[in-house]
Amino acid sequence: MAEIADAPAPQGPLSRIDYTERIPNNVNLSGDRRLQRALEGWQPKFLDWWKTLGPSIPTHDVYLRTAIAVGRDGWAHFDRVPMEQYRWGIFLAERDPDRQVNFGRHKGEPAWQEVPGEYRSELRRLIVIQGDTEPASVEQQRHLGMTAPSLYDMRNLFQVNVEEGRHLWAMVYLLHAHFGRDGREEAEELLKRNSGDYDSPRILGAFNEETTDWLSFFMFTYFTDRDGKYQLGTLKESGFDPLARTCQFMLKEEAHHMFVGTTGVQRTVQRTAELMKQHDTDDIWAHGGIPLSVIQKYLNFQYSVSMDLFGSETSSNVAAYYAAGLKGRWMETRRDDDHVLTDATTQVPVIRDGRIVNETVPLLTALNLDLRNEYAADCATGVKRWNAELEKAGVDARLYLPHEGFNRRVGAFSGHHVLPDGTITDDAAAVAACLPTDEDRARVAGLMVPHHEPGDFAGWISPPAHGINDLPVEYDYVRF
Repeated sequence: MAEIADAPAPQGPLSRIDYTERIPNNVNLSGDRRLQRALEGWQPKFLDWWKTLGPSIPTHDVYLRTAIAVGRDGWAHFDRVPMEQYRWGIFLAERDPDRQVNFGRHKGEPAWQEVPGEYRSELRRLIVIQGDTEPASVEQQRHLGMTAPSLYDMRNLFQVNVEEGRHLWAMVYLLHAHFGRDGREEAEELLKRNSGDYDSPRILGAFNEETTDWLSFFMFTYFTDRDGKYQLGTLKESGFDPLARTCQFMLKEEAHHMFVGTTGVQRTVQRTAELMKQHDTDDIWAHGGIPLSVIQKYLNFQYSVSMDLFGSETSSNVAAYYAAGLKGRWMETRRDDDHVLTDATTQVPVIRDGRIVNETVPLLTALNLDLRNEYAADCATGVKRWNAELEKAGVDARLYLPHEGFNRRVGAFSGHHVLPDGTITDDAAAVAACLPTDEDRARVAGLMVPHHEPGDFAGWISPPAHGINDLPVEYDYVRF
C-alpha cells in the first residue's frame, strides 16, 4: 500500500447557503431559470416520497442539525424543526479555480466543470449508483422510530434520515444540471425504485436488506455508511469538479452517521458486558440484554454484505474509471506514486484447489480491493473500541471482524463457503450458523420496546456519555 502523507491545509472563502430560496443552495440556482424550474418540479415528488417512505412515526418537532455554510468550521446550525418543514438543499464545497485532475491519463489538466462527452455515460452511472443508496437507507429505517430506545437515539436516527435525503438531492442536482433529459429521467427513477421492492429494488444488494431492529441500524451505520464514506472519498477525487465538490461536503455530514453506529454498538456492548458480570452468565436474554454471541452474528452479517458493495477484487471498469480520471483512490493526492499506475502490480486473493492464495495482477484492475483494504482497516478501529468496553468490564470474550471471504456473494469468494476464521469448508450450514437466525432476530426484536420519555433508556443499551451539541442527555430531543 502506498504511503499516505499529511493533508494540505484547506483554503478558500466560506460559502453561505441561501435559505430564502425555495430550494436552499450555494450554487446560484436562481441564475439558471431552466434548471431551477426543473428542480422545483422534482421537489414535490421528493416530498411525496418522504411522506410515503420516510420516518413513519409522527412527531411535532426534532432537534436537528442544518447546514448553513460550506467551510471547515461553523458550518451547521442546531434547532427544533418539524420534520415536514426540514429544508433540503444543494450544497457544494467551495470551488478551487486552480484544481487539476490528479490521476489517470488526464493528470495535470484543469479539472472539468462540464461533463466530458466521451465519459458521459460512465459518470452518469457513477452518480446514479451513489444516488440510489441515499433514499434506500431511509426506506430501510422507516419504522425504527416506533421502537427507539430513547429520544436521544430517535433524534440521531432522524438526523441520519434527513441527511440521506439531502445526499439524494446532491446527486439529483448533478443529474439535472449536467446530463439533460437523461439526467432528469434518472432522477425520476431514483424515487421509483424502493428498498426490497420485488419488481423495482434498489441497485445494490445491501440496500435491499431489511433493517429489523436497532442493533441492525447501528451495525448498518457503522459498516454500510462507512462503505459510503470510502465510495464518496473516491468520487471526491474525481476530475469532474462538481461531483468532487459535492462529495467533499457530503463527507462532512456522513461523519455523524458513522458516529451513530460506532457509539450505538459501543453502548450496546457496554450494557451487555454489565449484565454478563452482574448475573455471571453469557445468556442474558432473560435479563433484558443482547448476548455477545448474537452481537457478533449481527457484526458478521453487516460487515460481509458491506464488503460486497466494493465489487469484485479485479475489475476492468474500475481501471477504466481511474485511467479516465473519473474515480480515484482513497486519499489519492496523498499517495506517494505516479498516480497513473500503468506498470504497478499488486496481490489479490483467489481460491485455488481449496486454498486461498495470492495472485499478482495489475494494480489498475485491483482498485476495488485497494479501497476495500482501506475500509477493512478502518472497521477494525471500531472493533477495538468495542472490545475496550469488554476489557473494562472484566469480560474475557472479544468481538472480531470475520475473514474477508466470509458470506460473500461478490468477487473471488462468491460460491465458496468460508468460515469467519478463514477456513474453507463444504458445510454451508456451518457458515449460516455464524449469521443471525430468525430466532435471533425475533428475540432482539422482542427487546425493542419504545422509550419515548426524556432521559429514559431501554435496558439493552447504556445511555451515552454526552448529549447533543452540549445539551444534557435527558433533553427532549424529539417532541410529539
